[in-house]
Amino acid sequence: MCDLSARKIEPVRKDSVPVSEDQIPFYLEELPGWQIVEREGISRLEKSYSFKNFQAALDFTNQVGALAEELDHHPAILISWGRAAVSWWTHVIGGLHENDFSMAARTEELFQEKTARSLSGG
Repeated sequence: MCDLSARKIEPVRKDSVPVSEDQIPFYLEELPGWQIVEREGISRLEKSYSFKNFQAALDFTNQVGALAEELDHHPAILISWGRAAVSWWTHVIGGLHENDFSMAARTEELFQEKTARSLSGG
């Protein structure tokens, strides 16, 4: 078990090494529900989250956006009524870097925290 969410987000350059195909299953074990999809010829790490309404999805999206700004690593987020789909990849290398898996783990933590607050009435 690796603690993806605790890993430092490293600056990525054009010559940075993407994750290997062998590493991906290891990382995905830590990220239930996340999957690798290819869009526009680029592998991306994606998950769709469900919420009770649009406002809850928007609130979550804003939390993910604040995290992205803080760590200078930005996803694509598609928001709709009761749903937010988050997609991580590293633009500069046109694929997946360890940072993307770490950010997905942090996204997952945000969702778990939001869910716990919702269940406790907060």
